[in-house]
Amino acid sequence: MGNGTGDESGSELDDVLNGVGPRLRTLRKGRGSTLAALAEATGISVSTLSRLESGGRRPSLELLLPIARAHQVPLDELVGAPPVGDPRVREKKPIERYGQTFFPLTQQPGGLQAFKVIARQMDYAPEPRTHEGYEWLYVLSGRLRLVLGPHDLEIGPGEAAEFDTRVPHWFGPATKAPVEFLSLFGPQGERMHVRAKPKKD
Repeated sequence: MGNGTGDESGSELDDVLNGVGPRLRTLRKGRGSTLAALAEATGISVSTLSRLESGGRRPSLELLLPIARAHQVPLDELVGAPPVGDPRVREKKPIERYGQTFFPLTQQPGGLQAFKVIARQMDYAPEPRTHEGYEWLYVLSGRLRLVLGPHDLEIGPGEAAEFDTRVPHWFGPATKAPVEFLSLFGPQGERMHVRAKPKKD
């Protein structure tokens, strides 16, 4: 507990979410919405929304998901957009690997990395791999198959999974249609947590 890994991970996640509050305020005002109207649409209190926009409340998925739904914008736009007030867009080229297209969302090298991924069906069987790190997946559209150790899971839109990547794992489309998801990958190894339903035969 005393190695400081959790604090470092939290700091990296803060960097990933940097500027979310000002972006939320700009988005809300641009749509002519009030804090009271957004509170009614999301079930989040006015005071919490106000502190989130001002930077007094740390962004979390539990807060960002209902706000993204209320504004009808993809979650990755809230996470990966460039900081408000900075007109420079440092676009990174997508990475093609194993039939998957990775769109980098983070700007800083090393540490926690965020990607938007589009995976297409491949003609080969899953080949689970292991490496150091910890990964979190969130499905935006389509269905994702996750082979994790002895588990064969299927994850749908709005569902997430997180796991220690030292456990043999593989993921790709569960159907013939492409699957789109967010991936957060960190260098630290942590205890595995999976929140998904077993894949149906």
